[in-house]
Amino acid sequence: MNNPWHLYLMAAIYIFAGIMHFIKPKMYMRIMPKYLPNHKLLVLLSGVAEIVLGFGLLFNQTRNLAIYGIIAMLIVFLLVHFYMLSSKKAGAGIPKWVLLMRLPLQFVLMAWAYYYL
Repeated sequence: MNNPWHLYLMAAIYIFAGIMHFIKPKMYMRIMPKYLPNHKLLVLLSGVAEIVLGFGLLFNQTRNLAIYGIIAMLIVFLLVHFYMLSSKKAGAGIPKWVLLMRLPLQFVLMAWAYYYL
């Protein structure tokens, strides 16, 4: 496994983020759009997805699938980011400028993943 360090960093970020879904699920459920059903299940499934995709980055055989999965996941997560901008309560107390900066960050993360294809 002679991968660049930043690929390991990306994998670690997704694995850590996924684990946090299990450690602090209420934090994630607070920001779920009201129109989505079964928030707890979706939070746990998204945590599993982040962990699996993070580990998938580490192996040549699964890397491309993991990259496409991460990009798709980040596109779906845009729903949450836009929802958080919809009202003060939905924003969970996070300053609006931070919420706005998270939108382009999603695209930076997508480009970072795409870089490894």
